[in-house]
Amino acid sequence: MTRPILNVADADLHPRPPQYAPTGAAAEIIDAKVAFVSRQFGASKLGYNVTAIPPGKRAFPFHNHHVNDEMFFILSGTGEIRIGGESHVIRPGDIISCPAGGPETAHQFVNTGTEELRFLAVSSMFSPDVVEYPDSGRFGILADLAPAADGQPRKLMYVGRENDSLPYWDSL
Repeated sequence: MTRPILNVADADLHPRPPQYAPTGAAAEIIDAKVAFVSRQFGASKLGYNVTAIPPGKRAFPFHNHHVNDEMFFILSGTGEIRIGGESHVIRPGDIISCPAGGPETAHQFVNTGTEELRFLAVSSMFSPDVVEYPDSGRFGILADLAPAADGQPRKLMYVGRENDSLPYWDSL
Protein backbone atom coordinates (compact mmCIF):
# COMPACT_ATOMS: atom_id res chain seq x y z
CA MET A 1 0.00 0.00 0.00
CA THR A 2 1.13 3.52 -0.71
CA ARG A 3 1.44 6.03 2.10
CA PRO A 4 -2.09 6.22 3.62
CA ILE A 5 -1.96 10.02 4.06
CA LEU A 6 -2.40 12.70 1.42
CA ASN A 7 -2.70 16.39 2.11
CA VAL A 8 -5.58 17.78 0.04
CA ALA A 9 -3.25 20.50 -1.29
CA ASP A 10 -1.17 17.72 -2.86
CA ALA A 11 -4.09 16.00 -4.63
CA ASP A 12 -3.11 15.53 -8.28
CA LEU A 13 -6.11 16.82 -10.26
CA HIS A 14 -6.60 15.55 -13.82
CA PRO A 15 -9.06 16.46 -16.58
CA ARG A 16 -11.53 13.80 -17.62
CA PRO A 17 -10.13 11.22 -20.06
CA PRO A 18 -11.21 12.03 -23.65
CA GLN A 19 -13.78 9.22 -23.74
CA TYR A 20 -15.57 10.80 -20.73
CA ALA A 21 -15.16 14.47 -21.69
CA PRO A 22 -18.38 16.37 -22.38
CA THR A 23 -19.09 17.19 -26.02
CA GLY A 24 -21.44 19.53 -27.85
CA ALA A 25 -23.57 21.86 -25.73
CA ALA A 26 -22.53 19.99 -22.55
CA ALA A 27 -18.90 21.08 -23.08
CA GLU A 28 -20.03 24.71 -22.72
CA ILE A 29 -21.30 24.26 -19.15
CA ILE A 30 -19.65 21.12 -17.72
CA ASP A 31 -15.99 20.97 -16.73
CA ALA A 32 -14.05 19.64 -13.76
CA LYS A 33 -10.72 18.15 -12.77
CA VAL A 34 -10.66 15.17 -10.41
CA ALA A 35 -8.09 13.49 -8.18
CA PHE A 36 -9.22 9.88 -7.62
CA VAL A 37 -7.72 9.51 -4.17
CA SER A 38 -9.39 6.21 -3.25
CA ARG A 39 -7.78 4.52 -6.29
CA GLN A 40 -4.39 5.82 -5.21
CA PHE A 41 -4.88 4.21 -1.79
CA GLY A 42 -6.33 0.96 -3.18
CA ALA A 43 -9.76 1.42 -1.54
CA SER A 44 -12.61 -0.59 -3.04
CA LYS A 45 -15.64 -0.20 -0.74
CA LEU A 46 -15.51 3.58 -0.27
CA GLY A 47 -14.80 6.04 -3.05
CA TYR A 48 -13.30 9.46 -2.43
CA ASN A 49 -11.97 12.12 -4.69
CA VAL A 50 -11.15 15.80 -4.79
CA THR A 51 -13.06 17.65 -7.50
CA ALA A 52 -12.32 21.17 -8.78
CA ILE A 53 -14.84 23.13 -10.87
CA PRO A 54 -13.81 26.30 -12.73
CA PRO A 55 -15.96 29.46 -12.35
CA GLY A 56 -19.22 29.34 -14.29
CA LYS A 57 -19.14 25.56 -14.79
CA ARG A 58 -20.80 22.44 -13.41
CA ALA A 59 -19.04 19.16 -12.60
CA PHE A 60 -21.72 16.71 -13.83
CA PRO A 61 -25.29 16.71 -15.13
CA PHE A 62 -28.11 16.90 -12.55
CA HIS A 63 -28.36 13.27 -11.35
CA ASN A 64 -29.34 10.92 -8.53
CA HIS A 65 -28.03 7.50 -7.55
CA HIS A 66 -30.48 4.71 -6.74
CA VAL A 67 -27.85 2.62 -4.90
CA ASN A 68 -24.92 4.72 -3.67
CA ASP A 69 -24.90 7.44 -1.02
CA GLU A 70 -22.69 10.49 -1.52
CA MET A 71 -21.33 13.12 0.84
CA PHE A 72 -19.42 16.26 -0.07
CA PHE A 73 -17.23 18.60 1.98
CA ILE A 74 -16.55 22.03 0.49
CA LEU A 75 -12.83 22.83 0.71
CA SER A 76 -12.62 26.17 -1.10
CA GLY A 77 -14.61 28.48 -3.34
CA THR A 78 -18.30 29.23 -3.39
CA GLY A 79 -21.24 28.19 -5.47
CA GLU A 80 -24.58 26.46 -5.37
CA ILE A 81 -25.80 22.92 -5.16
CA ARG A 82 -29.11 22.04 -6.69
CA ILE A 83 -30.82 19.22 -4.77
CA GLY A 84 -34.23 18.10 -5.96
CA GLY A 85 -36.23 21.25 -6.67
CA GLU A 86 -34.13 23.62 -4.55
CA SER A 87 -30.80 25.42 -4.87
CA HIS A 88 -28.56 26.08 -1.86
CA VAL A 89 -25.61 28.47 -1.53
CA ILE A 90 -22.44 26.60 -0.51
CA ARG A 91 -19.14 27.75 0.98
CA PRO A 92 -16.00 26.28 2.59
CA GLY A 93 -16.76 24.04 5.55
CA ASP A 94 -20.21 22.93 4.32
CA ILE A 95 -21.02 19.21 4.50
CA ILE A 96 -23.62 18.11 1.95
CA SER A 97 -25.54 14.83 2.09
CA CYS A 98 -26.91 13.21 -1.07
CA PRO A 99 -28.29 9.81 -0.10
CA ALA A 100 -29.44 7.23 -2.63
CA GLY A 101 -32.99 7.82 -3.79
CA GLY A 102 -35.20 9.17 -6.52
CA PRO A 103 -35.25 12.55 -8.27
CA GLU A 104 -35.78 14.31 -4.94
CA THR A 105 -32.13 13.48 -4.14
CA ALA A 106 -30.79 14.53 -7.57
CA HIS A 107 -27.92 16.96 -7.25
CA GLN A 108 -25.58 19.18 -9.25
CA PHE A 109 -22.81 21.56 -8.22
CA VAL A 110 -22.55 24.94 -9.95
CA ASN A 111 -19.57 27.22 -9.44
CA THR A 112 -21.17 30.68 -9.22
CA GLY A 113 -18.03 32.25 -7.71
CA THR A 114 -14.95 33.82 -9.25
CA GLU A 115 -12.45 31.17 -8.10
CA GLU A 116 -12.25 27.41 -8.44
CA LEU A 117 -14.83 25.49 -6.35
CA ARG A 118 -13.09 22.53 -4.73
CA PHE A 119 -14.67 19.74 -2.69
CA LEU A 120 -13.99 16.30 -1.24
CA ALA A 121 -16.54 13.74 -2.50
CA VAL A 122 -17.15 10.50 -0.60
CA SER A 123 -19.35 7.68 -1.91
CA SER A 124 -20.31 4.13 -1.12
CA MET A 125 -19.12 1.91 -3.96
CA PHE A 126 -21.90 -0.62 -4.52
CA SER A 127 -22.06 -2.10 -8.01
CA PRO A 128 -24.16 -1.98 -10.05
CA ASP A 129 -25.67 1.46 -9.55
CA VAL A 130 -28.51 3.02 -11.51
CA VAL A 131 -28.12 6.76 -12.06
CA GLU A 132 -31.06 8.87 -13.17
CA TYR A 133 -30.77 12.21 -15.02
CA PRO A 134 -34.11 13.99 -14.36
CA ASP A 135 -33.43 16.99 -16.65
CA SER A 136 -32.97 14.80 -19.73
CA GLY A 137 -35.16 11.79 -18.92
CA ARG A 138 -32.14 9.49 -19.23
CA PHE A 139 -30.65 6.87 -16.93
CA GLY A 140 -27.29 5.17 -16.65
CA ILE A 141 -26.24 1.75 -15.48
CA LEU A 142 -22.75 1.67 -13.99
CA ALA A 143 -21.24 -1.68 -13.07
CA ASP A 144 -17.85 -3.18 -12.31
CA LEU A 145 -17.03 -6.10 -14.59
CA ALA A 146 -14.53 -8.93 -14.27
CA PRO A 147 -10.99 -7.76 -15.10
CA ALA A 148 -9.74 -8.00 -18.68
CA ALA A 149 -7.31 -10.77 -19.64
CA ASP A 150 -4.40 -8.43 -18.90
CA GLY A 151 -5.77 -7.75 -15.39
CA GLN A 152 -6.98 -4.23 -16.14
CA PRO A 153 -10.26 -3.23 -14.48
CA ARG A 154 -13.36 -3.02 -16.67
CA LYS A 155 -16.56 -1.07 -16.18
CA LEU A 156 -19.92 -1.13 -17.93
CA MET A 157 -21.54 2.25 -18.51
CA TYR A 158 -24.81 2.28 -20.41
CA VAL A 159 -26.87 5.44 -20.85
CA GLY A 160 -30.33 5.32 -22.36
CA ARG A 161 -33.97 6.22 -21.99
CA GLU A 162 -36.52 3.96 -20.36
CA ASN A 163 -38.62 3.58 -23.52
CA ASP A 164 -35.59 2.72 -25.68
CA SER A 165 -35.09 -0.72 -24.14
CA LEU A 166 -34.99 -3.69 -26.47
CA PRO A 167 -37.73 -6.27 -25.96
CA TYR A 168 -36.50 -9.02 -23.63
CA TRP A 169 -37.27 -11.92 -25.97
CA ASP A 170 -35.57 -10.28 -28.97
CA SER A 171 -32.25 -11.38 -27.44
CA LEU A 172 -32.70 -14.97 -28.63
